[in-house]
Amino acid sequence: MIKVLLVDDEALVRSGLRMILEASGDIAIVAEARDGDEAVSAVLRHRPDVVLMDVRMPGRDGLSAARELGEQADPPKVVMLTTFDIDEYVHSALRAGAVGFLLKDTPPSDLTEAVRTVAAGNAMLSPTVTRRLIRTFAGRGLSQAEVAKQRLSALTERELEVVCAVGRGLSNAEIARELDMAEATVKAHVSRALAKLGASNRVQAAILTHDAGLI
Repeated sequence: MIKVLLVDDEALVRSGLRMILEASGDIAIVAEARDGDEAVSAVLRHRPDVVLMDVRMPGRDGLSAARELGEQADPPKVVMLTTFDIDEYVHSALRAGAVGFLLKDTPPSDLTEAVRTVAAGNAMLSPTVTRRLIRTFAGRGLSQAEVAKQRLSALTERELEVVCAVGRGLSNAEIARELDMAEATVKAHVSRALAKLGASNRVQAAILTHDAGLI
């Protein structure tokens, strides 16, 4: 059973998310929170596998809470809930360790699959949404680009190919087909690349490729 914490200041939103997720049969809502402070406390008490958290809330926002949760020894998988057009802080949340984000109008079936995906250790890299967000909010300053290039220089040529494919929003299966590799080999390359880059998830690695101007 996947344990989920819901964080949103609107009770109606939390109620809707609970109804959708608990209908799946393999997801349990272990707690709800109304702001970032309550979210951090709830994580310590209930140790959820996944946290679905709104970006903008009265009091402590989701960005600050995501950053603190990401500093824990065994952090939960944090997915930000957002309305893309107005939530300009999502990119910073990804840098803080969040594994992705969902739009609040995400179809119910996609919501449950998203929770399963992040619980299994994969990032939310939607080719149509996350890739656009990374392009929009990734900084392009020279010093930041140089730092990103320096970090990526630790990768082998093949690892860099795989990471760039990750940055384009491709899944392991899609990368395997594009690069004519076994999916297990792709997974191994991704794991080694993340370790070399000091990245905690695929989203952070993808951001590096955008910062370096490779995507």
